[in-house]
Amino acid sequence: MIFLFSGNILALILFLSPVPTFYGIWKEKSVEQYSPIPYLATFINCGLWILYGLPVVHPNSTLLVTINGAGLVIEIVYLSLFIIFSDAKKRLKLVATVVAECIFVAVLALLVLTLLHSTKLRSIVVRSICMLGNIMMYAAPLAVMKLVIRTRSVEYMPFFLSLFSFLGGICWTAYALIRFDPFIAAPNGIGSVLGLAQLFLYATFYKSTKRIMAEREAHAELGLAEKQSQINAV
Repeated sequence: MIFLFSGNILALILFLSPVPTFYGIWKEKSVEQYSPIPYLATFINCGLWILYGLPVVHPNSTLLVTINGAGLVIEIVYLSLFIIFSDAKKRLKLVATVVAECIFVAVLALLVLTLLHSTKLRSIVVRSICMLGNIMMYAAPLAVMKLVIRTRSVEYMPFFLSLFSFLGGICWTAYALIRFDPFIAAPNGIGSVLGLAQLFLYATFYKSTKRIMAEREAHAELGLAEKQSQINAV
């Protein structure tokens, strides 16, 4: 039970960890080079786990439904900000992806509830798909890996998202091993490894990121000083 509550607390922290990123997006009125993939993956993952936790699918899963319900609301806020501050092309693609994810979960729910007539069968089918959703959520921050390696900068790779993905994966894996539940242990074990890989990538390019950002700031200050000099000369 301790691991269950700890896992839920870490899950909530994981959902909230991108808040500084989205504060920056709101402040700059632009998503810049941030990727929406982690938030799209978490959005559909929460939807799948809510479906799994319904009494008609897997009874007595109140904590599962509440934490993923909270996560779904948080991800809707994130995706709304992404839609608002993206350019027209990105906005259209993002809306289409969100709609496709909603349709997928709705169709899955319809098929499960109409074709499968016991909670045991429904649990097995939905839980198997949830495993894939979990792995996608943990792997999603690696979507910016190409950008990180090319620019040698982790500026657009949210650190806290990677950190709490790793910690959450460890906690849920420990909980699953105690209960010996491979359906929870497998995706979260993989998630722990993927989270560790993200932290390793962050550590690798942390110093070069600081240097790049310092150089950019110095160039900006130099440009501002030159502009001020030209104004004074006039």
